[in-house]
Amino acid sequence: MQKVKYRMNDPRLAPRRTRLEIPGWAGKREPRADGSREQVWHCVPFSEGAQYGIELFYPYDNELRVSTKDGRLVLESDWGEPPDGGVHWPPFRTFGDDFYTYQILLDLKVEQGMAIRTEPHPRFYNDRTGTVPIAVPALIRNWWPMMFFCVFKSPDEGCTHIFRPKEPFAQIIVIPEEASFELEPMNEEEFAERELQSRRIYNSRPTLSAGTEWTSSTDTVFDGTYRHLHRAAKEKAREQ
Repeated sequence: MQKVKYRMNDPRLAPRRTRLEIPGWAGKREPRADGSREQVWHCVPFSEGAQYGIELFYPYDNELRVSTKDGRLVLESDWGEPPDGGVHWPPFRTFGDDFYTYQILLDLKVEQGMAIRTEPHPRFYNDRTGTVPIAVPALIRNWWPMMFFCVFKSPDEGCTHIFRPKEPFAQIIVIPEEASFELEPMNEEEFAERELQSRRIYNSRPTLSAGTEWTSSTDTVFDGTYRHLHRAAKEKAREQ
């Protein structure tokens, strides 16, 4: 098991494994049943992807609003007196008109051969208000002793990003520091094997989805085929 060690200038930054908030940013607690509104947590690939990383929480008591007005980036907040610890105050700054930065002062130590990557928090993908901050992807090697700042994309004209106390604003995932893979076409045997798997799943779908098919309030049909196969694959892995 990989270990990720951390240190930070403010304990309220509070890194933790990303969780689905239901009810909350991941949607309402609605059953997989006819007439329910589809929720992102209904989708197993999204749920697994969303919980894969480490979420970071806005550590300050003051709300920050970031907006673009007449082509200029505006940061609005009542910052008050700077805290102890040598933090540049305020900790947010414009970075041209297209980006802004947060002096995060967070150190995540990963094991040899691994790196950390910043990305938007999963709640960004389920947001319809346009207020969720958009963290810019960045890969930081394990020999770098601290993430001094985090970069965010500026909101579109007329939109506002909002940082609220104790609300997640970014996610970090741990990945190999080198993308040591190559892309190549499958050979005939591999192609045939994958095609056969695909056809078997398709033909078995009525059986695999028995008792789990439902139609949402927007007339979208769902079934539990992927969930059943996912559960079976995990069980098989535990037995090995």
